[in-house]
Amino acid sequence: MPPFVKQLGAIAGALIHSRRKEVMIEDAKVDFWAIVEVMGRRKYAGRVTEQVIGGTSFVRVDVPAREEEPAFSKLFGPGSIYCITPVGEDVARGLASRLREQPVSVWDLPEAWRERIQARTLPTLVGDEDEDDYSPV
Repeated sequence: MPPFVKQLGAIAGALIHSRRKEVMIEDAKVDFWAIVEVMGRRKYAGRVTEQVIGGTSFVRVDVPAREEEPAFSKLFGPGSIYCITPVGEDVARGLASRLREQPVSVWDLPEAWRERIQARTLPTLVGDEDEDDYSPV
């Protein structure tokens, strides 16, 4: 039986036995390959783990490297996830290549960066002439 099935079974069993109480499962380590569907009709295929930041738990999807794209990670709050479909590693890797999701949308970047990305020439942050156009949130 694949490890993720045992993990999901343990979590489901704990939730069933505690219908009226909130349960914290500290011992169950989440680590399996899956397709994660999130708001905006986006799908990410990769290794799924849990990451806690500032006391809040996020679902982390590590999307594997593809032909011309490096690997990247995305963190999702539970409210933005519609579906998690556990799959084998080979299926997740194959779908990651087909889905073609990006770590950052070019539309989130300043216009000068978008033009450079489309031309495949990325800017440098130090000493870049358009440095004033970029303001991190």
